[in-house]
Amino acid sequence: MKIKTKFSRRVEVREHEQWIPLSSGYRLAARIWLPEDAESDPVPALLEYLPYRKRDMTRPGDEPKHHYYAGHGYASVRVDLRGAGDSFGVMDDEYTLQEHDDCLEVIDWLSNQPWCTGAVGMFGISWGGFNALQVAARRPPALKAIITSCSTDDRYTDDMHYSGGCVLNDGMDWGTTFFGILPLPGDPAIMGEGWRENWLERLADIRCPVERWMNHQHRDDYWKHGSVNEDYDAIECAVFAVGGWLDGYSNAIPRLLANLSCPRLGLISAHGHQWGHSERPPAPTIGFLQEALRWWDHWLKDEQNGVMQEPMLRAYMGEDIPAQPFYESCPGRWVGESSWPSSRITPKRLYLANGLVDEVDERFPITHRSMLTGGLAAGEWCPYGTGGDGPEFPGDQRFDDGASLTFDGQPLAERLEILGAPVVRLVLSVDAPRALVAVRLNDVKPDGSVARVSYAVLNLCHRDGHESPSLLEPGQRYQVDVKLNDCAYAFRPGHRLRVSVSTSYWPMVWPSPTDVTLTLHAGESVLELPVRPLTDGPAVTAFEPPEEGPPMSGTQLEHAPGKNMVTRDVGSGRIEVVSERGGGMYRIDEHGLCFGRDTVERMALTEGDPLSAETEMVVVSRMQRDDWTVRVEARTRLTCDAEQFFLEADLDVAENGEQVKVQSWSIPIPRDCV
Repeated sequence: MKIKTKFSRRVEVREHEQWIPLSSGYRLAARIWLPEDAESDPVPALLEYLPYRKRDMTRPGDEPKHHYYAGHGYASVRVDLRGAGDSFGVMDDEYTLQEHDDCLEVIDWLSNQPWCTGAVGMFGISWGGFNALQVAARRPPALKAIITSCSTDDRYTDDMHYSGGCVLNDGMDWGTTFFGILPLPGDPAIMGEGWRENWLERLADIRCPVERWMNHQHRDDYWKHGSVNEDYDAIECAVFAVGGWLDGYSNAIPRLLANLSCPRLGLISAHGHQWGHSERPPAPTIGFLQEALRWWDHWLKDEQNGVMQEPMLRAYMGEDIPAQPFYESCPGRWVGESSWPSSRITPKRLYLANGLVDEVDERFPITHRSMLTGGLAAGEWCPYGTGGDGPEFPGDQRFDDGASLTFDGQPLAERLEILGAPVVRLVLSVDAPRALVAVRLNDVKPDGSVARVSYAVLNLCHRDGHESPSLLEPGQRYQVDVKLNDCAYAFRPGHRLRVSVSTSYWPMVWPSPTDVTLTLHAGESVLELPVRPLTDGPAVTAFEPPEEGPPMSGTQLEHAPGKNMVTRDVGSGRIEVVSERGGGMYRIDEHGLCFGRDTVERMALTEGDPLSAETEMVVVSRMQRDDWTVRVEARTRLTCDAEQFFLEADLDVAENGEQVKVQSWSIPIPRDCV
């Protein structure tokens, strides 16, 4: 990546005594990268609004990005949410009304600063992408445009808690990470004398976030809050929705393009939960910050630079992707569609019968019982592309296909390209009142290896929607449409399509309470593919090579490499998946604060016994400056029986080796059609 050091505007950074006052009396801590001459030559403001601790946790990523924007004539602003990092107050959940209300005041404050033209943009990835959409729906007058990355319009269907009504193990991962962030104090060097009083307020009534999320197992009002698909028309400012096909949140981008009425663009790269200019695999990377500048310059500076003449959707179309749990580069090319949904996309039907066929002349039932561990090749629900920290990508699907019901097409005589969401209509029955299906679309290569192209999981109790699930009638026939994740993929000649169906997808999702026998009615079940014509659509302007601003000056003090293992006890059938993600510890040279976080995730299951499932997470965070140290250890463990989940949580907070707070929870949570 090119580090850009020469900019059109010289940059100063303001952080000490940089407070944004709220009407509630609280103060939010900000870090502002500002052109030095902005007081005499005002600039638009860009806001990134997060709970992730600007002083230490996100400092390495903040510095090059915000400096880059400021050097090109923007006031680029990082604000800690109330109760997070150096901001006073208490935070206890995601995307609260308080968070949004505070942000409206922040935007108003920014627009009225003497160094601001009055125009504000908002951007962010993950949490920051979520609240950019959510705040846009509140229509603050100064907010003219947003960039939302790796986020969603629906907090229930596309977040780390649930997928298709199934419980995601990633929810335990993220929930424990958040559990470990909530108790951390701000930096006394910023907050001053009030830092300890505020820290004790944060610790006083702390709860494990996983408990709240697991007490809302279907799409109720809790999840509707902050889901902008409840009213797309509420968003009037321009929206640039970006992400990567490997990321867990990519489905939101086509939905936003299809349903928003405001000016909008979509961009989907090959990568995981990262910005498009990140050097984390897989390549290709793009000059995303330059692309973002085109967006900001058009919407905040009224420059006619052609950005809105780009195709509405620009997507990277992979082909012959490696059937490996990690790879450095994704083969393929960029394609564009001038509108979405595109009138150029046409459906192609293939029946699940004796393979995948164009026509059927008989219908017959197939009975199947999956191995519970048919999902070990699934990878993470939300890969980050960290490489050494684990086999995050979906691996060779032959492992999972052996535990699934599979339907293969004939070797392709010509190239087949798809863009959009494949749909598999299943006519089925099961022998239990609660069951799930996992459906995968795979690329079977001439060498026999199998790559996953798209997939989805569906809790069959949610067959009629996610708001009012109902138990199944064992033996009754149901017709369910399983919409797979949106994708862009080119199947090469000689390759075969495969649809794989299973009743388990562990460890990605929590298993149903009983081992399920599935009866699938072949010849009545069908795959519908969104086929893109082989003649290319509108041209995609070539992206520039990635560049960014100067990096943070920091020193790596400790390095803890990741470790990942799958172990099987042959005698008992117990399988354990362990992931150790060690970040080590680094020092921010500018102010001397050291920060580190290490995570251990353990998931276990005994084959044939779904009630033996267990997930345990431990996250240890550390802060240090000179002889002052803070250590937070957050631990969660989830088990179950047929009717309840059992959540255990432990929190241990220490300062200078002395315990400040120690608390344990043991919480039964009823299974709600799960």
